[in-house]
Amino acid sequence: MLFSSLSRSLFSSNPLRPLSLFPNASLLSSPLKIITRNRGQLAPRQVKYIKRHKGVIPIPTGGSIKGTTLSFGEWGIRIKGNGVRFSAKQLTTAEDVIKRKLKILKGTKVWLRVFPDIPVCIKGNETRMGKGKGSFEFWAARIPTGRVIFEIGGAPIREELARDILRQAAAKLPTKMEFISRSTPPRLGNTVLHPPKPAKPDSTTVFLNAADASPSSAQPTV
Repeated sequence: MLFSSLSRSLFSSNPLRPLSLFPNASLLSSPLKIITRNRGQLAPRQVKYIKRHKGVIPIPTGGSIKGTTLSFGEWGIRIKGNGVRFSAKQLTTAEDVIKRKLKILKGTKVWLRVFPDIPVCIKGNETRMGKGKGSFEFWAARIPTGRVIFEIGGAPIREELARDILRQAAAKLPTKMEFISRSTPPRLGNTVLHPPKPAKPDSTTVFLNAADASPSSAQPTV
C-alpha cells in the first residue's frame, strides 16, 4: 500500500504539485523496469517459443570433429567426460572466475564457444500429472563430449598460469574437463584422433632405386 500511494502521489497530474519540482523528474516519468527472475546475463534476445521439449544430449557418431579444437585463443578446456546440459548460471560463474584471474594481465581475452539457447521448464514438487507444461526456469545448452567450452588468449600467458585458471573454471562445471592447447589433436567422442605418423621408407626399396639410378646399370645405345 505504501508503494501504491507513493506512486499515485508522484505520477499524479495535480497542478499544485507538478513533476518539475523534483530534480529527477525525467526518471520518475519513465516506466519502471521489470526484472525477470532467474534470467541471467547469458540469454537469447528473442525466441519463437519460450517452452520446448527436453531433448537429449547429442552423441558425436557421424565423424565430425568441428568445435573440438582451438580457434581463437592459445589455451582452452573441452569436455572429456560424458555430455552434459550446462545452465546459463554455470557458464556465467565459470566465465567470471576466468575473468577475475586474467584481470591482472593486460590484453587477455576470453572466448565462450557455447551459448545457452534451450529454455528449461520445471513443474513444482508434488504436482499432479497434466495441467500443461511447467513454467520457464532457466536457459541451458546441450553440449556433447569433445566440445571446447572456453578459450583464453590475446596476450602471452604462461602454461602453468593458464592451467591453474582453467582448472578453477572447470571446477564450476558439472562434468570432467581437459586442458588443451594449439597442438592438441581433435577429439571424436571418447577417441582422440592423433595424426598418422609418416611411413618409414623400406631399405630394400631404397637400395633398388639407387641401383636403377646408377650410371653403370644404364644400357649402352647403338
